[in-house]
Amino acid sequence: MSHRHREGKRQDCFQGRGVLVTGGASGIGQACVDLLRARGATVIVADLDAGKAAAAAQRPELGFRLDVSQPGEVEQLAKTLEDQGFEIDYLVNCAGIVQAPLPPHELGAETYRHVISVDLEGTYHCCAVFGSAMARRGRGSIVNIASIAGMRSMPLYAYSPAKAAVINLTECLAAEWGRSGVRVNSISPGYTVTAALQEQIDLGLRDPEKLRRNSALGTLIMPEDIARPVVFLLSDEAAMITGANLPVDAGWLVSGSWSTFGGLPPAQAPR
Repeated sequence: MSHRHREGKRQDCFQGRGVLVTGGASGIGQACVDLLRARGATVIVADLDAGKAAAAAQRPELGFRLDVSQPGEVEQLAKTLEDQGFEIDYLVNCAGIVQAPLPPHELGAETYRHVISVDLEGTYHCCAVFGSAMARRGRGSIVNIASIAGMRSMPLYAYSPAKAAVINLTECLAAEWGRSGVRVNSISPGYTVTAALQEQIDLGLRDPEKLRRNSALGTLIMPEDIARPVVFLLSDEAAMITGANLPVDAGWLVSGSWSTFGGLPPAQAPR
């Protein structure tokens, strides 16, 4: 097979296929929407903001308001899409919220429950409804957006456990639906320049220079840097990958332990 033919097949693998992206009106979600649409997919955008969802979808009939923490709303969206003739072959669970780094005695129970209900339970609700339908049809692919916060100790006592649970949920569902032709993977982004991170930077809760220094590549991540591996994991190019969690973190995970040796080495001077 020629390189050109392989490239054409890669570009066309989503042609005419239905993709649902939750949290698709901004940040990583919108970057996924844009790239999937460029690859030929019919992309349905679900977000808390219906107007922004319609704008991101570029077609009003493909944008929907959805609170993923409410299982009834997820079920109603599935029914609406079915009634309108949409079949969801791929699901990207991007909907999520962040939290301020607070000690346990300052993190209220209401905030804790809200983060868990959106970041973990919302991911579960969408997988349970749309993934089960995929399994009944015998095909499908899901990517859940987790976080490096779910892979390391952080002072994020709701967000980190929620994202760790998303990684484990991904593994469980991959085993549940593997024989039914449905693949389930997750991506754990590092510090990505989304509106949520920018707001924390503006509030002085995050120092962008420290974030850069603590990554092997010395940079922050852009939403499109996450979208590309999301699309790869959804696609047939990743046909033998399921139950995997892929960190896309600019080398943040491999950098922390170097602090006991004086930090990461500087860039070598070009010869």
